Amino acid sequence: MPENLELIDLDQPALTGYRRFISCWLSRGDGPVFIVDPGPAASAPHLRDRLRQLGVTRLDLILLTHIHLDHGGATADLLDAYPGARVYCHPAGRQHLTAPGRLWEGSRQVLGEVAAVYGEPRPVPEATLAGEAELADAGIAVIATPGHAPHHVSFQHAGTLFVGEAAGTFLDLGDGRWYLRPATPPRFRLEVAVASLDRLLALDPPPARLAFAHHGLLAGRAPELLARARQQLVQWVDTVRAALAAADVAAAAELAVARLAASDPDFARLSELPSDIRVREEDFTRQTLRGMVEYVQSSGGR
Repeated sequence: MPENLELIDLDQPALTGYRRFISCWLSRGDGPVFIVDPGPAASAPHLRDRLRQLGVTRLDLILLTHIHLDHGGATADLLDAYPGARVYCHPAGRQHLTAPGRLWEGSRQVLGEVAAVYGEPRPVPEATLAGEAELADAGIAVIATPGHAPHHVSFQHAGTLFVGEAAGTFLDLGDGRWYLRPATPPRFRLEVAVASLDRLLALDPPPARLAFAHHGLLAGRAPELLARARQQLVQWVDTVRAALAAADVAAAAELAVARLAASDPDFARLSELPSDIRVREEDFTRQTLRGMVEYVQSSGGR
């Protein structure tokens, strides 16, 4: 890992398998000192302690790939420790940072116990919000990647592309092998997600490194991974479409999982993951497929 990059794990021990899952990235070099995705509110004390241990006395920017609780929930708490920091998220997400009540209630309804573990986010002062021009002045490019969520963005800085969940969930298995799964919650639109990845694939020069929100760093093979993530999205939707033609909705999801485990080598490595992480990934696979099922059933997905 480059000397100026630090992955800070934000494990959630109260949730089965929520380790090697939530990444917070710290970048500090000749340019700005910044954080990408400070994580859930409940992890803020750990994050602040880790930053102190790393000797971080100044934080210029807090960058959010999107505002979901596991990515942006700790933003206000981090500002307490670094009051000079500026915060960037997509303009469509700003109202949920400054007044997070609706985000919190919606998250509780969808996530249940997981939301309770993540904790309720506090409001972010509107005066701290930065614009895209501020980031450009700091050498950080903002790239719209709304496949995972309408307000999702990726950030490029000094050869590193912080992809959030634009390319799904990644785990390095060693020996050049990885586990990869799409991250497509409901309200997924295949054409939007593919266009987002095409935007990243068109970057010239291509990024030297991909920094994932979930989870870790891939160096040297960024175009290969991005192309594979694009192929995977199309393959999964085609598999879901075929499964829905052969079975009802309840059975189609299980049928799709079985077919993908046999046909998608990157997803098939699920069987190699530790048992607790496998439980987590099986749950998120169901969420991913739910988004795809809704897409295929919609008029746009036929």
